[in-house]
Amino acid sequence: MRILLINANTTESITDRLVAIARALAPPGVTVQGATGRFGARYIASRASSAIAAHAAVDAYAAHGAGADAVLIGCFGDPGLDALRELAPVPVLGLADASAAAAQGRRFGVVTGGAAWKPMLEEFFVTRGHAGQLAGVRTVAPTGGEIARDPDGALALLAETCRDCVTQDGAEVVILGGAGLAGLAARLAPLVPVPVLCSVEEGVRATVAALGQGGAGLLPHGPVETIGLSPALAAILSPGSGP
Repeated sequence: MRILLINANTTESITDRLVAIARALAPPGVTVQGATGRFGARYIASRASSAIAAHAAVDAYAAHGAGADAVLIGCFGDPGLDALRELAPVPVLGLADASAAAAQGRRFGVVTGGAAWKPMLEEFFVTRGHAGQLAGVRTVAPTGGEIARDPDGALALLAETCRDCVTQDGAEVVILGGAGLAGLAARLAPLVPVPVLCSVEEGVRATVAALGQGGAGLLPHGPVETIGLSPALAAILSPGSGP
């Protein structure tokens, strides 16, 4: 079975990192293919870049999704999640949605890079029904992309912020949000008095568990007339209209 892991930003090194983590967690017989956004921001850190990333995620699925048994959006905030669930005949998961589920009803705090993410993620979790479970969202000054380039330099700040989630916000679990923070949960766990979850690892586990399940199917509301899209995306949105 094959998982398509979509990195909706345009940094290939992040895609490689996500795929390496996913392959290490995938059981025998499950392969992982990475796809990087064809256009957009190097790292998503604003509403505008997140909106573009949603288009990039759908575009990447159109180009690489054929034959995939599940899709994982490897960006916290899950750009394009509901759109892909509308299009794909297979399960589609996102890092943020999967991480909230992994908290298993406990109050969770979120730590991520980039100040613009705080209101965006608060809105995301409220919209998806987690208002009562969300203890709070805390951001650190470095963006996720900057943390990915220098994780050692950000470790002390991340640990302090995780502890603040516990002592000041009442979090029973802390989620490290974002591809740029992938792999740091194990290093932070001894420094934080509650479980620390890596959003990438939780997303991969949830995607593996969803393999073999169906998706919503293709275009439940019928074909869409489009202009200016990639040929692959136009073909998915309006089957039979391509060359």
